[in-house]
Amino acid sequence: MIINDKNMRKRLFFLIILFGCLHMQGAEIFITPDSSLADAVRQAREMRRLGQANEVTIHLAAGTYYIYEPLRLRPEDSGLTISGSQAVISGGMQIKGWRKQGKLLVADVPDFNGRPVDFRQLWVNGRKAVRARDVSEFEQMARIRTYDKKNQVLWVPRKAVEKILRAPYAEMVLHEMWCTSNLRIKSIELQGDSAGIRFHQPEAKLQFEHPWPSPMTPNTGHPSPFYLTNAKDLLDEPGEWYHDIREHKLYYMSRKNETFTNRNEMFTAIVPVMETLVEVIGSAERPVRNITFKGVAFSHTTWMRPSEKGHVPLQAGMYLLEAYKLRPQIDRPNNHKLDNQGWLGRADAAVELRYTEDINFDGCRFEHLGGSGLDYVVACRRGATTNCTFTDIAMNGYVCGSFSPEGLETHLPYQPTDFREVCSGQQVDNCHFYDVTNEDWGCVAICAGYVSGICIEHNTINNVSYTGISLGWGWNRDLVCMKDNKVHANLIYDYARHMYDCAGIYTLGNQPGTVISENVVRDIAKPSYVHDPNHWFYLYTDEGSSNITIRDNWTPEEKYLQNANGPGNVWENNGPQVSENIKDHAGKQ
Repeated sequence: MIINDKNMRKRLFFLIILFGCLHMQGAEIFITPDSSLADAVRQAREMRRLGQANEVTIHLAAGTYYIYEPLRLRPEDSGLTISGSQAVISGGMQIKGWRKQGKLLVADVPDFNGRPVDFRQLWVNGRKAVRARDVSEFEQMARIRTYDKKNQVLWVPRKAVEKILRAPYAEMVLHEMWCTSNLRIKSIELQGDSAGIRFHQPEAKLQFEHPWPSPMTPNTGHPSPFYLTNAKDLLDEPGEWYHDIREHKLYYMSRKNETFTNRNEMFTAIVPVMETLVEVIGSAERPVRNITFKGVAFSHTTWMRPSEKGHVPLQAGMYLLEAYKLRPQIDRPNNHKLDNQGWLGRADAAVELRYTEDINFDGCRFEHLGGSGLDYVVACRRGATTNCTFTDIAMNGYVCGSFSPEGLETHLPYQPTDFREVCSGQQVDNCHFYDVTNEDWGCVAICAGYVSGICIEHNTINNVSYTGISLGWGWNRDLVCMKDNKVHANLIYDYARHMYDCAGIYTLGNQPGTVISENVVRDIAKPSYVHDPNHWFYLYTDEGSSNITIRDNWTPEEKYLQNANGPGNVWENNGPQVSENIKDHAGKQ
């Protein structure tokens, strides 16, 4: 039957087909991009509530489904499948009405949902444009001169800041060993051939008080590089853009293949207006169960904290809320002394899950995203991510598990009283991760924190800024909730494109029963500006790593690091002698 409900937010036409028998009944709902996906979910929920169907599949016709708030799935939506082989769920808004202004194109940025918008990304014809910056190639980045912690001033060459002296919202992206910080510039003081830069709060306090990671100064031999961004006067290369939030105007310098006339706009420009597209949220007593996304693409998000409060991360994009050095250091039984404290927050992702069971993603795409991709945040049991593609993502691709709750100092062991809080039994297999971490260079392709029983298998990871797979958290060898994890037969290459102190596969913490086997790690990138050109590895068990077996992994040489490890680690047969059969069968199948 055809249903036409004029009271819905938009015209929603969907065809419902019922099928089944006395004991089991299913239904299919077919919708198009001019329909409301949220209304279709509600209709499916009502069908189950009224006993018309136990399981419902929503089929999305090809096209882009623009949404104005996250699609929220709750326990009442358990048993749902959302399928669409050429369907895109988008948090973007098209920018139209372009006109020429000298070498630039300019368009007015309309309000979205009744409010002015700001954003940190732009895509033109499906290709990410570059937020205007002072260098076209990162090898050209300038280096810092001195780092004044007491007065919270960073000194740089005067020449580096000459174009942004009058820019109201310019930012510095500062390279710091294994992370980058986004710092909003408050003022610039010129002295001779140098310039002193001060930053807004809270990032100024965080940046100058936290000890790790630290920027490198000239006396190290590898002073930290930086680049400047978000100023109109830096817009000087094809493919760059600048958003004047005061005037609500977007400026863009088109690339050669992007033809424009006043009568015909030959490109599609999309800006993100949302941070999260889908939220799956249950409770400990009543989780969301058995939902599958098949063949759906999730696109066009941003993450606005760096524009509002800066972004000073500790590791893997987990940002500091408070951090400082300890004097005297803390004595920790079973661990070495601790010289700092830190409390963390977590960036938004396009799809976020909390208190769930068996939420699956099959053949989906996560692309054109300004935060992370897919995030099993807390209390998620099982759930397979299979045959998916993660690409053009600013931060982490796939994230799973706790990275210390906000109320827990991040070096303390995490062993919750209620084990249901721990993400367990997830599976990530046969996925491809590439061109992820393309804004926050300290992020990783697959980022698993305090997890239990995760299986990361037969994935291909390439073109990433830092580490390929990061497993574990805490910098602590005490027994925690991590155990029985598996990293098997993954292919990782062309990693560490911007950061070192990294590895293809990296671990932290005590993880009994964890096995890292038959992976292939090769072909690290060689950026010239890293803090230590020799401090990179194929395999890296970092602080507190304990009770982990690392065996039969193929690498071109035995360049590994075991830093401040605990007991019980087993290294067996890793290196170039590993059999060709293992080498040939790693990666996406």
